[in-house]
Amino acid sequence: MAAAAAAAALFFILWWMLQGDENPWIPAGLAASVVMLVAAAAREVVVRRAWTRHLLEENAHDRFDRPITRRATRPGSNQSRFSHGEALRALEMRSAEADANESLPEAHLKVFQLCEGFLGESAKILASPGLSPERRLKIRTRQERVNALQKHHLLTWARSSARSLTHEAQQRARLHEKIETANRALECIDLALKKYPEEEELNRSATAVRDFINSSRIAHWVELAQRASFKGRYRRAIDCYRDALFYLSRADRSADHEAATEHITREIELLRARMTTHKAVDSDPRASSEKEDRKSA
Repeated sequence: MAAAAAAAALFFILWWMLQGDENPWIPAGLAASVVMLVAAAAREVVVRRAWTRHLLEENAHDRFDRPITRRATRPGSNQSRFSHGEALRALEMRSAEADANESLPEAHLKVFQLCEGFLGESAKILASPGLSPERRLKIRTRQERVNALQKHHLLTWARSSARSLTHEAQQRARLHEKIETANRALECIDLALKKYPEEEELNRSATAVRDFINSSRIAHWVELAQRASFKGRYRRAIDCYRDALFYLSRADRSADHEAATEHITREIELLRARMTTHKAVDSDPRASSEKEDRKSA
């Protein structure tokens, strides 16, 4: 509703401002449509981020296996030991299935959630009174095993999801689609970093995705500048090149970025020289008369 109100206000304001032009409702309608499209894209990004968080957080505190837990009311009993061991074996089977045959990333996310439930149940058993030292040691050993599985599957999910989404972003034609898809990949990496912030692989992946987003923006503005220059709109081309320089300044310094900055700076200087030349030609009365003679001829 807010976007619709803003679009309507923009439409009427532009219509009023462009009353002297022919068909002023066309640019006003286009501007209002852009506002609605941006609002729809923003809503889609928010919904997808919320859904990704939901996938990680749902069932995080649920029990791993409720029928088994109900039977395991006495931590020191043989049935409790059997239930806990069976739960671990079932979890390891699910882990092996997720690792086999190039399963989808969601399978690794599901195993991660099951590990969360298993660790929660193990903590409850360890907090129970009367637990023998041997039993306590065995449960802690299993916890270490599940902790390793949990980390493995969360990192695998984040790595696979980010790789798939980044590849999808590279295939997109429009800039906003590239950035939206790449941001989804970055969201997966960030969620894993919250759990394991010390993982260098995740940090490198996040940096690579951010570099891709930045380079996509730079390429977009350079292309717009080249189009404007080809059409003789030198002022517009200079503005686009400046936008490209802005995103270059936000990127990490490297030899390629330095070379790109120098190239864009030279292009801006050439465009300014062309603008000066055109102004000099237009202000010269002899050149103007020659132009008129050529037109009349």
